[in-house]
Amino acid sequence: MQQRILVVDDEPQIQRFLKPALLAAGFDVETAATAAEAKRLAATRAPALIVLDLGLPDGDGKTVIETVRAFSAVPIIVLSARDREIEKIAALDSGANDYVEKPFGIGELLARIRVALRQPGLGETPVAQQRFGNLVLNLELRHVLVDGVPVHLTPKEFDLFALPAAHANRVVTHRRALTVVWGPAHRDDVQYLRVVIAQLRAKLEADPKAPRHWSARQASVTGW
Repeated sequence: MQQRILVVDDEPQIQRFLKPALLAAGFDVETAATAAEAKRLAATRAPALIVLDLGLPDGDGKTVIETVRAFSAVPIIVLSARDREIEKIAALDSGANDYVEKPFGIGELLARIRVALRQPGLGETPVAQQRFGNLVLNLELRHVLVDGVPVHLTPKEFDLFALPAAHANRVVTHRRALTVVWGPAHRDDVQYLRVVIAQLRAKLEADPKAPRHWSARQASVTGW
């Protein structure tokens, strides 16, 4: 299975240059042009590595690093025109694994990607299709089956459902789930979480009042 790389950059020419180069190197490639989209894809698509620009239209790329580090150890390589030492230190202190200045050579970037992916425990991509009892989740196709029958989920419902599944055996707190699915501005809006979890129970549980997958006693959303 190809390892997936998430490229986060709002410059179309960078996307046009990087995507075919990474595909030719044998990687699967996802792209994002905003911080919000990057956080969502990092949580729901479980990339093996993230290549990240710091200058994004809706916020500084360091917020992406901080959000991702709340739930994942995926390698992050910053690719930025910011060449001041203080910027490099801040990005690395936020949790980035490496820092490459623009303009850059694709050969060097690919070498750094290979090094990052060789780190023990990092760069592992979860199986695209996962089964949890009578539920089947396909992260690639973004669909869910219950007893073999497709169930329609809204984008927010799917993103929340996929979050713990994509990061099995890790606890995902309320704040982390809200930050990833709705954005940092909503990290304390627990009511959003309650509403969508109730909707998921109604759609996915045989008995929503006695859920098997989303326990009312849980203080946080956990893996299945």
